[in-house]
Amino acid sequence: MIDRTPPAPNGKADDLPTKALTGVPGFDALTDGGLPQGRATLLAGNAGSGKTVFALQTLVNAARDRGEPGIFVAFEEDSKRILANAQTFGWDLPSLQRKKLFFLDAQPDYDTVLSGQLDLGGMLAALGAKVDEMGARWIAFDAIDVVFALMGDSAHVRREIYRLNDWLIGRGLTALISAKANAGGDTGTPRILDFMQFMVDCLIILGHDLVEGTSQRNLRIVKFRGSAFEENAIPFLIGPSGIETAYATRVARPALPATHERVSSGIERLDVMLGGGFFRGGSILMTGGPGTAKTTLCGAFSEAACQRGEKTLFVSFDSRIDEMIRDLGSVGIGLDAWVKSGMLHMISARAISGSAETHLMRIRNAARKHGARCVVIDPLSALSKFGNRASSLGVAERLIDWAKNDGVTLMCTSLPDETIPNNDATPLQISTIADTWINLTYFARGGERNRALSILKSRGTDHSNQVREMILSGAGVALADVYTADGEVLMGTMRWSKERDERLSSERDAADNRLRRLGLEAEAAELEARLVMLKREIVLIGEERKTLVKEEHERIDDLVSNEVEMRNLRAANSPETSSEESPADD
Repeated sequence: MIDRTPPAPNGKADDLPTKALTGVPGFDALTDGGLPQGRATLLAGNAGSGKTVFALQTLVNAARDRGEPGIFVAFEEDSKRILANAQTFGWDLPSLQRKKLFFLDAQPDYDTVLSGQLDLGGMLAALGAKVDEMGARWIAFDAIDVVFALMGDSAHVRREIYRLNDWLIGRGLTALISAKANAGGDTGTPRILDFMQFMVDCLIILGHDLVEGTSQRNLRIVKFRGSAFEENAIPFLIGPSGIETAYATRVARPALPATHERVSSGIERLDVMLGGGFFRGGSILMTGGPGTAKTTLCGAFSEAACQRGEKTLFVSFDSRIDEMIRDLGSVGIGLDAWVKSGMLHMISARAISGSAETHLMRIRNAARKHGARCVVIDPLSALSKFGNRASSLGVAERLIDWAKNDGVTLMCTSLPDETIPNNDATPLQISTIADTWINLTYFARGGERNRALSILKSRGTDHSNQVREMILSGAGVALADVYTADGEVLMGTMRWSKERDERLSSERDAADNRLRRLGLEAEAAELEARLVMLKREIVLIGEERKTLVKEEHERIDDLVSNEVEMRNLRAANSPETSSEESPADD
């Protein structure tokens, strides 16, 4: 008998279990490297949860990608049906069956069951020979609960489980054991196999439930001896290539350098408001009610990306592709040519067609397949409906993480959260983690509705804080200044009317000023003319004064001259008088 007691830990790295990759996309990151190598893993889940697919996909990946042979033991469904179902995943099982994969039908013989002689000894002996022949390193026991349920005696079941465990340890095989879940149990394992969860080194619970009419799949790693692992439930989907799990919060993000490169929004004035456009690799959130032109801005962004030669993925949860192309063409955004050239890939889906996590993985796969550098999702808030309310919050965060990790510039639209009145918050609560947040709204006044755009935030950007009126026409999208005065905001015809009134008032004021200026100029000219006349009068008065002064001087001179002459005359006529009067003069 093999000692099942685990060795005491001594802190050495050699004592830690080595791991074997499953190759299931996203799963190996949850356990930091895969399943415990050379040990057993129990897969428990309800009907349709993906237990068989997980086990078979792991064996296929090991055989095809790493050349590690495996054996698949089917206790419930015969191998032919399993192979036929697996062909839908494109795994090319016939070529692997020849050397790398062996399928064993081990459905119980009911005659043996009735005789009470059912055990695993003979089967394990045959499997041992096949393991040696193939050099198998993997083995899967699918629906092992079927054979144990037929044994009836719990002690007998326990002995056979220990027999199986001893055989696996002795062979050093990495084993996957699947069993149906117990709907009432905490761990999901069948009651008859409850103690098996303590025997295995790794326990994984897979679930498939219907939430508000929407299918939801998830897996949870309950235990993994000797290893750290993601403890939360992780959504997954079964797609064209098998199982694919979602990103986990514990998966480290790659250290991508931040870039200063800008990409255009497709609207010149919006680029100016953003200081040159969006940062490449950033996440842009566009919020607003129905009809606020969120899809139009997404179309302008997509067209600008294609014009730069960047492949773009456009996912719509609202409209058909042909309708979107037609509608965007009415505002001067032509996407049809880019779709035909293969530069733009457009997808139309309905949120109810799958869970939020399913849509996320489909978007991620479509973007990688297309080689998209820009991705548009319109609206992302659609994922919060139809049973996705709880899971959609994590989906939105993982979407942004994925886009940043892959260097994809992501633009999403969202309706406002109707549960919070007068609030711009989004149902998915991603406004806090988005790099740029643009809000679109209506202003209703004067019998009309007008669209308005404002930038609520844009990290690392000296962006405008002004509200702009958004005008849609056949020539495209234009942003115009709004009219603000004393707290009043006017748009549309009211803005035009107010601006016209101000223009007419300004013109009237200018005319009044012009008339007043002309009047003043005429008055000044008149005064200047009068001043000239006055100066002339002053000159004339001065000349007249000078004439009067001169005439006065001449008159005085004439009087003096006349008096002298008169005296002389008198002296000539009366010489005696003159001589007689001479003494008197003395």
